[in-house]
Amino acid sequence: MASVQDFKRRIRSVRNTRKITRALELVAAAKLRRAQARTESMRPYADTMRELISGVGRAAGSVQRLPLLQQREEIGTTLIVALTGDRGLAGAFNAQVTRRAFALERKLQGEGQTVRWLVVGKKGRSTLTFRRRTLDGAFVGFMDAPTYANAQAIAHRSAELFVEGAVDRVVLVYNTFVSALTQTVTEQEILPISADVLETDEEERRDDAMRGDFIFEPEPEEILERLLPVYLETQVYHALLESAASFQGAQMTAMRNASKNAGELIDRYTLQMNRARQAEITQEILEVVAGADALA
Repeated sequence: MASVQDFKRRIRSVRNTRKITRALELVAAAKLRRAQARTESMRPYADTMRELISGVGRAAGSVQRLPLLQQREEIGTTLIVALTGDRGLAGAFNAQVTRRAFALERKLQGEGQTVRWLVVGKKGRSTLTFRRRTLDGAFVGFMDAPTYANAQAIAHRSAELFVEGAVDRVVLVYNTFVSALTQTVTEQEILPISADVLETDEEERRDDAMRGDFIFEPEPEEILERLLPVYLETQVYHALLESAASFQGAQMTAMRNASKNAGELIDRYTLQMNRARQAEITQEILEVVAGADALA
């Protein structure tokens, strides 16, 4: 059985660890509030962008020639873009993204497709490199607070591979923020851009008829060609914000659980230390009584 001094050292060590986990929990909670605010402020912009594209799409004629809208007759190669974090200590946040991405890879390879990789975050890069996957790009160092410029770089690289014909479609795999306790892994196909984006319902067509015809300068097809890359960037930026909020929520929950477990461990060590101290006192009393009996 460990001595009283051993238990004191263990308790001191666990208390120091609990200080760190509590600090990380508070930092993650503060960052989570900011990440949620950024995600909520992004939604009106994304909605307006979708309405703008659908409005221009109604006025445009044939849009199938636009590169980002072209559906491939056969899907031979898929680009998987995995969004992970730059740090750990967030429970299963990174593992569940890579696990879903590898499951998607096995499924696609079973269908005879080739899989290529684009990764965001240091954790995803290290995992894919360890698994000996060849990367078409790695973007790291900004997942705590992603910017629109980061989304532009990822979207540009994805669109470049798609337009060149190196890949036939692009799929994002990332964590969607539900709550601090729940993050849902999401697979989202971002290229080719779905034609559903350009479709409108009966009410929108009726409103257009009431407003009359618009004169577009330049032509609607040209405007749409410029808007589609921005729409792609918006989709990637939204996924980055969702992933960032999910990471902070996962880290806050993980650190809260770690602090709770540390408290329980301290209580258990304290109880064991008291038992060890009582055993030492009992042993000393027995030795004193035995010595007195021997002298008598």
